[in-house]
Amino acid sequence: MVANMPVEKLKATTRQRLRIQPLTDAGLKTVMDVVENEYMLSDLDGIGDKTAYRLWGAAQTIWNATFEEMPVRVDVSKRTGEAGTLLRALAAWDATRAMRNATADLARVEALAPLSRSLDVGVEELAVFEVAATAEDLIADVRKLAERAETLRLASDQTGGDPWADFLERPADYFTMLSELGFLLEDQKAVEGDLPDEVIEKVRRFELSAELLNVSLRGYQAFGAKFALVQRKVIIGDEMGLGKTIEALAVIAHISQKGAAHSLVVCPAAVVTNWVREVQAKSSLQAHRLHGPAREQSLKAWVRLGGVAVTTFESLGWFHGSATGVGEVGCVVVDEAHYIKNPDALRSWRTSKLIDAADYAVLLTGTPLENRLEEFRTLVRYVRPNLVVDAHEFLPRQFRQQVAPVYLRRNQEDVLTELPELVEVDEWLPLSRSDERRYREAVGSGNFAAMRQAAMVTGQDSTKLGRLCEIVEEAEDNGRKVIVFSHFLDVLGVVRDALPGKVFGPLTGSVPAVKRQQLVDEFSAAKGGAVLVSQIIAGGVGLNIQAASVVIITEPQLKPTTEWQAIARARRMGQLESVQVHRLLSEVGVDKRVTEILERKRALFAEFAAVSETADHAPEALDVSEAELVREVVAAERERLFGSLSAREPSPPADEAEAI
Repeated sequence: MVANMPVEKLKATTRQRLRIQPLTDAGLKTVMDVVENEYMLSDLDGIGDKTAYRLWGAAQTIWNATFEEMPVRVDVSKRTGEAGTLLRALAAWDATRAMRNATADLARVEALAPLSRSLDVGVEELAVFEVAATAEDLIADVRKLAERAETLRLASDQTGGDPWADFLERPADYFTMLSELGFLLEDQKAVEGDLPDEVIEKVRRFELSAELLNVSLRGYQAFGAKFALVQRKVIIGDEMGLGKTIEALAVIAHISQKGAAHSLVVCPAAVVTNWVREVQAKSSLQAHRLHGPAREQSLKAWVRLGGVAVTTFESLGWFHGSATGVGEVGCVVVDEAHYIKNPDALRSWRTSKLIDAADYAVLLTGTPLENRLEEFRTLVRYVRPNLVVDAHEFLPRQFRQQVAPVYLRRNQEDVLTELPELVEVDEWLPLSRSDERRYREAVGSGNFAAMRQAAMVTGQDSTKLGRLCEIVEEAEDNGRKVIVFSHFLDVLGVVRDALPGKVFGPLTGSVPAVKRQQLVDEFSAAKGGAVLVSQIIAGGVGLNIQAASVVIITEPQLKPTTEWQAIARARRMGQLESVQVHRLLSEVGVDKRVTEILERKRALFAEFAAVSETADHAPEALDVSEAELVREVVAAERERLFGSLSAREPSPPADEAEAI
């Protein structure tokens, strides 16, 4: 950067007081030229010792500032020796840390050594006479030593093997280590969100216990966990891809270390498996799956042994009737908390009872506001019923100040400095004759769903489908994997049949949660050029699909947050490649109308839920529900195509019911 920075930039650092003409006359064109030629500056015509010193000082200041602000990136396409050395050193440091908390294990080794020396490989049975301890104690000691030995073996494999292979297997862990070591700097103001100063001071003073965690926390993640512990019941609204799961898990680990035996996670069925995996892989806590055929046995084990139970919104009726012996729940985590935005829904009522009864509660959602401001207020009431939130849609700044004690949000660009570039392309495409004919039929019948699909389901004549195939072919040539998102099953079927290569899916709402994760794992293991086709409401929630770096959205969604969630499945912590997002949009018709109307919702979210500088007033922040959107779009298209609004009044079709 400095080598390409013109010397004119030196003026900016000295308030225009430096003459740079002698530099350019001497052929010094960039700031780096000045940095590298410190000792010849005073020899130039028109520059004395004092000016030379100031010129070099200004150049050095720019160099230092650039160096400090430059995030560390590990380029997998350029596997230099220096980068390999760095990765090997990080792996060795990580392996060394696996030895922490080993005092108890060393004592077990010393106690068990006489027994191990007296046994040989031919021994098959062992008689144990209980004196000061039980047979179960002996088995537990042996098991813990075996686990420690396995940890050390894996650490040895990491340090002795290919450093790039381990980096590609767990890139997020490496970037977390770089952050811990100070190579990835975080904007402290961004880390702290819009919190009041007195809350920030309390959070800073709080000491987080991470003894039960098997992973390190990034600075902003530790801050989020401490914020939840200080304020006790909060909403963490970090943008998707920042690791809200590990922040909540850190809260649970802390209170478990302090004696809270039972914690509960409530989440959509699609992410139960992911939560169980995270608890098992990233903590020493025991996970219990309270979902599926074995939930009764898992519930008994959770009540008896403690740990983290993971259940679904749909299972809460059963849970309330069955979990009578659990006693006090230390922490309730509600993942995808926007699922309980409607206070009149049964799952909202059941969840709120759990939140009320728990000592701590963490509501996780990157989209606390999807349609209207009242949704956000509802989530706030769950965690702090007595908090006064009376600002209306024209007072965004006041609203943010009122919810600040319980709401924390950070954006990707603010805290993940190593995150690759996001390239978003809106591809406005003409309708083919077949597309237009099908579209007119859909408009005439008032079928909103058919209008949205018309440009994708005409087979080889579809302009959108042709462009989609081109994008996939280009991605395959570049070794990139692709996710294709659509709201509609028929569209996914057309896409799957049209693509010649390896296609996974469709991943839909009807696919069981375990199968969804298996599908994602198989896609992640496939070679470059593979394609995953997914219903956006299924693939956009909870799953991590950073194996893909090209995202195609076949039609605009009725909520901007739906698209944001889907994109964040690929562009999140651990993604190593730039992410390309292609929105396929018809240049006339429903796509254009929906895109225009959704700008209102984006504005509303930006004003009230995103951490950003905003105007004092937001008169454009209107309440637009999906039902109104459907009627407005269809009416406008009838007027455009037929010059009449007399056709049958449309009603939202069945496939839009969940969105409404």
